[in-house]
Amino acid sequence: MADLIVYGGKPLAGTVTPSGNKNSVLPIFCATLLTTEPVTLKNVPDITDLDKLVSFFRSQGSKIDWNRDKGVMRVDHSTFRSNLANDELPQDMRSTVLLYPALLHRLRKITVQANAKGCSLGVREIDPHLEILRALGAVINDGDPLTIALPAGFTGARHWLDYMSVTVTENFAMAAALAKGNSTLINAASEPHVQDLCAALTAMGAKIKGIGTSMISITGVKKLHGATITINTDYHEVVTFLALGAITGGEVRVRKSLPHHFDLITRAFHKLGVVVEHEGDTAIVRRNQSLRIEAPHTSNLLPKIEAAPWPYFSVDLLPLLIALSTRAEGTIHFWNKVYENGFSWIPELAKFGAHAVVSDPHRIVVFGNRPLRPAVVDSPYVIRAAVALTMVAASIPGRSVVRNAEIIKRAHPRFVENLRSLGAELEWK
Repeated sequence: MADLIVYGGKPLAGTVTPSGNKNSVLPIFCATLLTTEPVTLKNVPDITDLDKLVSFFRSQGSKIDWNRDKGVMRVDHSTFRSNLANDELPQDMRSTVLLYPALLHRLRKITVQANAKGCSLGVREIDPHLEILRALGAVINDGDPLTIALPAGFTGARHWLDYMSVTVTENFAMAAALAKGNSTLINAASEPHVQDLCAALTAMGAKIKGIGTSMISITGVKKLHGATITINTDYHEVVTFLALGAITGGEVRVRKSLPHHFDLITRAFHKLGVVVEHEGDTAIVRRNQSLRIEAPHTSNLLPKIEAAPWPYFSVDLLPLLIALSTRAEGTIHFWNKVYENGFSWIPELAKFGAHAVVSDPHRIVVFGNRPLRPAVVDSPYVIRAAVALTMVAASIPGRSVVRNAEIIKRAHPRFVENLRSLGAELEWK
């Protein structure tokens, strides 16, 4: 793993264009395997997880032309082989599970050798995926290794999820799109990247109702066709650049910001004294924000930012606002309602001099505006935690090191280049 060397203390300023959404491109790329017709993807981010999927598809005979500089990928799975080499699926990434519907549609049977590693946020169970596949017609052998068969193709079904899972909802949408009959998913996830996948499937000929809600209904079609699909902006990256501008006292403008997703995000920034403006599709943080935590009207309670599945404030964005709160005057309570290890990286903040108390695995209290100093910190295998530690380092004059920060490249293909364009001094080592 590579370390990130940060020479902080400079106000970042300028205009930046974020990349395509990692959480959108991965399921959409997997969904291209549902058709034998060519699919063109635009605004494709150059990320490591996508590299692994491309290598897998090519090893199976697919034709993929990826112009990384232009962010355009042309995909043709018409020559995809009818069997997997050594029954192996790509390992070392959680998104492998998103291949299950398309591979079952193509091959009728797959063998799962091991659960793919995702990150260090906590246990990510496979059971809800198996429940979805079983409901839609799959036959599952729980032996070692696990085998999943689809002898008669997907069949429509009604299913109610235990909780709003993004990848389970995405797998349901991919499988139900080609199922015989009607399918309904209740308690579906509705994150922007889930909406993006459903829109992509619709462009390929799927019939989906309820996109962006907690209940989606899908009428299966016999086949999906080719399409040209543009990957939407990564709103996580938009927030990252805005937060970096705010924590360093600079003025940052972010193009293609998808302002219709920002109502709650803007309010969360405001709780930390940061005003986010929009000019068309450009989001702006002006220089020298107040960075003062807003007191609630209920004066006996701490100010609070709580994160849960969309349309709550996004759990993935919580580390960025935690980093920002270390520079804000006042005290604030953060509540992560999803991941049991979402705050495992908080002790690293103390190395900078930040004061944060972990109340339990899901809640912390940050006492802001404590004197901070450069430090060498260790990033866990969590993308946004690595970004958050980099944010704090960028706000402190002097040389800091964020060790094992390479995981940032899983979601931010041009992270260092973009920050340098805003005036930051940092480098990989």
